[in-house]
Amino acid sequence: MIPEPIASSELILTPRGTIYHLDLHPDQLADTIITVGDPTRVATVSRYFDSIESQAQHREFVTHTGRIGQKRISVVSTGIGPDNIDIVLNELDALVNIDFDTRTVKADKKKLNIIRLGTCGGLQHGIPVDSLVASSFGLGLDNLLHYYAYNPNPEERFIQQEFQAHLGLSGTALHPYVVEGAIRLRNLFSAVAHSGMTATCPGFYGPQGRMLRLAPAYPQLINAISSFECRGERVANFEMETAAIYGLAHLLGHHALSVSVVVAQRAEGTFTQDGATAVDVMIRKCLPLLEAL
Repeated sequence: MIPEPIASSELILTPRGTIYHLDLHPDQLADTIITVGDPTRVATVSRYFDSIESQAQHREFVTHTGRIGQKRISVVSTGIGPDNIDIVLNELDALVNIDFDTRTVKADKKKLNIIRLGTCGGLQHGIPVDSLVASSFGLGLDNLLHYYAYNPNPEERFIQQEFQAHLGLSGTALHPYVVEGAIRLRNLFSAVAHSGMTATCPGFYGPQGRMLRLAPAYPQLINAISSFECRGERVANFEMETAAIYGLAHLLGHHALSVSVVVAQRAEGTFTQDGATAVDVMIRKCLPLLEAL
């Protein structure tokens, strides 16, 4: 049976044949991809490449593809939040698994290695500012994965049920989901990063328990997240992308890991003295590991 082509309203390509938001041709993307939130951080990563073969930018989406030694790597900025992750992950997959000429899904699927290098807030004593966390599970407090047909495995379902019960969210608008990161990638970073679960929030202020002029609907949410423990593991940090990356990567058949540097330690009320240096140290620790993939 000949597959039906994907309509132009669903797979949006530019007149130059690039995917709409990322503005990339398929040949501009490597199989190992670093995602960063901040568009300016792309150049902070790629300055350590031995060579850069292509650069692209559209809105907040900046991509540099190059090499470290013989290893080809792309670094892509996502912007902030799960909604942007929905765009980036779907378009990264389309670049490698959809034929843009026929607008059909390829029979042989490619699996990408997707590694987020980001910043986060720490939630546990013993994980100080400027240290790294590799996320074992993403605990999604956003709603992105609820728009997809996702069937969690027994371990993910158990953690989700325990997490929801611990937070007392039954009957509320919050319905967490749980997705595990790629174990092989996490093991690769075990020598440089703490391991723990990561809560993904759909905002920076109310969703992370901050109060300026608006009172949060769940004032004890962060304390409840911090005190959650399951299978001997606690929620080490929180941020705004990890669970969404893990969920979509899993559904699309890719391998994903989130590594974050702690810039705000909520358990201790401290903030990094030099965030730019902390991010740079994270990059320099992680790139040699990715070169070995």
